[in-house]
Amino acid sequence: MSIEKSSMPTPVVRLEHFLPSNQLYIKRDDLYPFSFGGNKARKARLFWQEVKKQKADYIVTYGSSSSNHCRVIANLSAMDQMPCLIISPSENSKMTFNLNMMELFGAKILQTPVAEVKETIDKVLQDLRDKGYHPYFIMGGGHGNIGTQAYVEAYKEIKDYEEKEKIAFDYIFHASGTGTTQAGLVCGQILSQEIDRRIIGISIARKNPYGREVVIQSVKDYLAACQKENLYSEHFVEFLDAYTKDGYGSDDVTIQESIQRMLILEGIPLDATYTGKAFAGMCDFVEKNGIHNKNILFLHTGGTPLFFDYLNNNRSKS
Repeated sequence: MSIEKSSMPTPVVRLEHFLPSNQLYIKRDDLYPFSFGGNKARKARLFWQEVKKQKADYIVTYGSSSSNHCRVIANLSAMDQMPCLIISPSENSKMTFNLNMMELFGAKILQTPVAEVKETIDKVLQDLRDKGYHPYFIMGGGHGNIGTQAYVEAYKEIKDYEEKEKIAFDYIFHASGTGTTQAGLVCGQILSQEIDRRIIGISIARKNPYGREVVIQSVKDYLAACQKENLYSEHFVEFLDAYTKDGYGSDDVTIQESIQRMLILEGIPLDATYTGKAFAGMCDFVEKNGIHNKNILFLHTGGTPLFFDYLNNNRSKS
């Protein structure tokens, strides 16, 4: 299946074994039908339209060895027989299933210190142009208005599901990383002029105020492009940094228990970096805030290969 044909809505299903005093649902973006799915695959479909439109012939992007985004982009590049270069921070280099697949897809990995990333990206792009290529650079995590647009579209899918099933979600929870997934959902809400729903991003690493400001700026950038910036209000962006634990990835017992219970009881894989952390954070937030008799949606943003890294890490410690 080509990425252009991967735009079908992802399923929403009821979860029976969590948050029993509420009605909990999950949107399975991990089942988005390309390269293990997830929010990075959903965003990549729109980026690839731009790649084709601009007649690019070399892809450059940025991300760590754990990056779902880099794995998906490397897969797309291999599918279209286009060279792909991934600039990766040397401080966060380890063997992962995502890295294995990047190498399988033939992507070149260029490690560089975080402090030299911008300089390295500029140099790589200029070198490629000097060699006659037309490179296309995709920001890490699929950041930017294109990534935001992908989750404006996902928000519409949620609204379509609500209309079909005669249900209204009071809360939408999800993992918030580079910010455009949350920005897209928020922009979808703003453009729909819905004020009663709360969209809550559970930060996987970034702290406030910086983490929230990144999301806010992405929202403002997108609304400005739509000439709708007058609709923005501060209360739309809820970015919780209480559950980042030990940063990118986690050995936290609560997160591990959430991952294990979800797989055993519901048959759905989560991971310790993104979705497991967000799911555990959501459950804690709902309990501590005394939320009852609400319709709650958890957006599963994918990252299935990271689940197997989690299994490997646990096995090595046993």
